[in-house]
Amino acid sequence: MDVFEPLRDLDFDAAVVVVDPVDAVAPYGDPRTVFDWASVSKLVVTYACLVAVDRQLVSLGEHAGPDSCTFRHLLSHSSGLPFDKGASLAAPGQKRIYSNRGIELAAEHVERRVGKDFRAWLRETVTGPLGMDTAELYGSPAHGMRGSAVDLAEFARATLNGALLSPELFREATHPVYPGLRGVLPGYGLQDPNDWGLGFEIRGSKDPHWTGNNNSPTTFGHFGWSGSFLWADPDVHLAACFLGEKPFSEIHQVVWPDLSDRILAQYAVLD
Repeated sequence: MDVFEPLRDLDFDAAVVVVDPVDAVAPYGDPRTVFDWASVSKLVVTYACLVAVDRQLVSLGEHAGPDSCTFRHLLSHSSGLPFDKGASLAAPGQKRIYSNRGIELAAEHVERRVGKDFRAWLRETVTGPLGMDTAELYGSPAHGMRGSAVDLAEFARATLNGALLSPELFREATHPVYPGLRGVLPGYGLQDPNDWGLGFEIRGSKDPHWTGNNNSPTTFGHFGWSGSFLWADPDVHLAACFLGEKPFSEIHQVVWPDLSDRILAQYAVLD
């Protein structure tokens, strides 16, 4: 089977890297090309925020936003804050409202607590230790990173291994937080439930979805409007990332699930 057949006819450049907990399994395109990551940035940024929690510089339960919003609310898109600007749309913990502003406030909160620029903290705690040499936060912590597929794959492997975080905190980050909340998954409409962990979207039973039909419900990750994704499926010890030069569109909605199912069929390892 040609795993990458869905990509052969694309009219734009793309790069894919598939990894297991030890090594790269398969590449497509030039994995060294630098692309924008858009909202996939949230995963790496959240990881840096969680390192601050592990080091007891921040607490998930402490106040970190308006209306009694906690740090946990910000990272799990349950703060009630809107997508970008404006007043809160719901009380904390009541709805899953995808919020760039929430992630930005989380990064600002960490910056104050650790006493250094968030970009420096990100390099010190995540991208530096993982050897993500091309990864750069150039804009908003919610959507402003870029780098190569090779470097994004290094992060993907780290999530398969739970690297850099304590086991307890990693588990919370990659399992539903405030489970059962309904909300809109950008690009895919209302999902009930619309489960998220801390920064990580949880696959669950969502339909439609950007991952494969055969990705397990425990799959966690994120996609971005730059035409990017990262998913990690712990049930089969496999992760994949996709970067490209075309913004998210209908072609991604068609190609991504097919590609993901082909990757799983070819490389998945069951316990």
